[in-house]
Amino acid sequence: MIRSGASLLLSLFLLVNSYALMAQSTPAAKTNNGHAQLAALLDQEWEWEMESSPEYATDLGDNRFNDRLSDYSAEFALKQVDRARDFLKQFEAVAEKSLAGQDVLNRQLMIRRLQMRVEGARFKDWEMPVNQMNGPHLFFPELPIVSPFHNTKDYENYISRLHQMPRVFDQVTANMRLGMKDHLMPPKYLLEKVAGQAQAIFEKKGEDSPLAKPLKSFPASVNAEDQARLKKEMLDAIDNEVLPAYARFAEFVKTEYAPQGRTEPGIWALPDGKERYEFDIRRSTTTNMTAEQIHELGLKQVAETEKQMLAVAERFGYKDLKSFHEHIAADRDLYAKSGQQLLDLYKGYVNGMEPELPKLFGRLPKNKVEVIPMEASRAKDAVPADYSPGAMDGSRPGHINVNESDPTKRLLLNVEAIAYHEGIPGHHLQISIGQELPDIPNFRKNAGYTAFVEGWALYSERLGKEIGFYKDPYSDYGRLENEMWRAIRLVIDTGVHSQHWSRQQMIDYFHQYTAMDDRNIDTEVDRYIAWPGQALAYKIGQLKILELRAKAQKDLGPKFDLKAFHDEVLSNSALPLDVLESQVDQWIASKAKS
Repeated sequence: MIRSGASLLLSLFLLVNSYALMAQSTPAAKTNNGHAQLAALLDQEWEWEMESSPEYATDLGDNRFNDRLSDYSAEFALKQVDRARDFLKQFEAVAEKSLAGQDVLNRQLMIRRLQMRVEGARFKDWEMPVNQMNGPHLFFPELPIVSPFHNTKDYENYISRLHQMPRVFDQVTANMRLGMKDHLMPPKYLLEKVAGQAQAIFEKKGEDSPLAKPLKSFPASVNAEDQARLKKEMLDAIDNEVLPAYARFAEFVKTEYAPQGRTEPGIWALPDGKERYEFDIRRSTTTNMTAEQIHELGLKQVAETEKQMLAVAERFGYKDLKSFHEHIAADRDLYAKSGQQLLDLYKGYVNGMEPELPKLFGRLPKNKVEVIPMEASRAKDAVPADYSPGAMDGSRPGHINVNESDPTKRLLLNVEAIAYHEGIPGHHLQISIGQELPDIPNFRKNAGYTAFVEGWALYSERLGKEIGFYKDPYSDYGRLENEMWRAIRLVIDTGVHSQHWSRQQMIDYFHQYTAMDDRNIDTEVDRYIAWPGQALAYKIGQLKILELRAKAQKDLGPKFDLKAFHDEVLSNSALPLDVLESQVDQWIASKAKS
């Protein structure tokens, strides 16, 4: 899973600002040159996105706005929607017949993306800006990880952002009050987690605060006098401004907001819930599949994967999955002993995969990937591991964030598969290659189509098997468990959000088909409840890539080359699945003729 302002999505409030493809309504210069007209519009759009979403800019390595935080007010969200409409008109006014090559695709993708933003605005996502996975209370402690601290100015920029954090909490709180008025509320039990998360952060004062991480080591470029001044200014801002804002936010959530949270877990319980979920499905999967179609697909995928898992269980000497899962649950050797062990395992799998990548790809990323501990402030309610993209210029590596909380309750079976998913050849390889492509605009280099991005990462888990990894049979079973995990998502995400399933039904379904530990299951089902539709993208995207690979193998026969196929899939950065299919079809036709 991507953890970034560029993805999927840091939070609903950040989604409005970080993904808003809106620009000032200043028209592009009139020209008969379609390419020049489109390029000017794309430049305007990108500049607006960076300036209006400075955290996203920092995330990408654009440090021009590192002293600012975004405007999270409802007024600014509406202003962005208006600008999206203006910008959409300008892109539609560029005649497609005046364009050629990548320009045609650039225009098509930008128009499609802006149309989704305008359409989605009616659901007012900014009025539900926090849950147990997302929100400023969790995002702020991650700023020190993505921000540069090379000189005195970098520290001053960060202190400027600390001063602005109370304003952000005030704006987000105001949006939450609007949500209460409009009956747009997350589930009560998830909001209770939010209050606890915020409280845990404001209880850590001074240099113990995760917000004070930059003080742990200064670069040599910062002299002793500046170090003393910066330390005092940073701690003053944290203790006297930011932490009191956290305390007010936690109290608001605990006493006023959470008690008004909805009692049903499914999004169907919200106003326009059915339409809202249909939109979430389209946004996450880039398809027009219905919830009913996805549910049926999930049932079929569960049945197919169950057969593969049973075959492995029988090789271990167990006649059914239930008895094998009972064995796994009871065998303490299959659980982690410590957080450090988890960290070392992820590092080992990534290091082992790296020299094998040339067997699978012609193009490799220049940026590196590092395995680091997940920020403790969010680890309790987070997934086993996730990925944060590096800077576009390679100045900051990508990060696999490993969840070290309660390690002795975490099974080791699927660590290898997750390492390939989050790192290489999964998220890090795909996203870094996209950022490094020379001939596409920035909005495409950082495209976050979830079905492509997560579909590729799930597809990548199988690539480890194809080149001889998963040597431990338990680890290979963990790979199949990951396949089942993503198939189950199709069933229970649609179950809870369209068929009125309860949370317990979701948990029971997981237990029926997997050996996943209770901790992981709890965070998973809560994630689907908080983030409708997102979990559908993994399996749907993977199945499309597998389908296109099978088609290429069939049509090209002996001309098929796996490395060339992978390079083609990644050659345009992330794409909607229908556009990906069109591009691969063109590639197949070209290869067939050559």
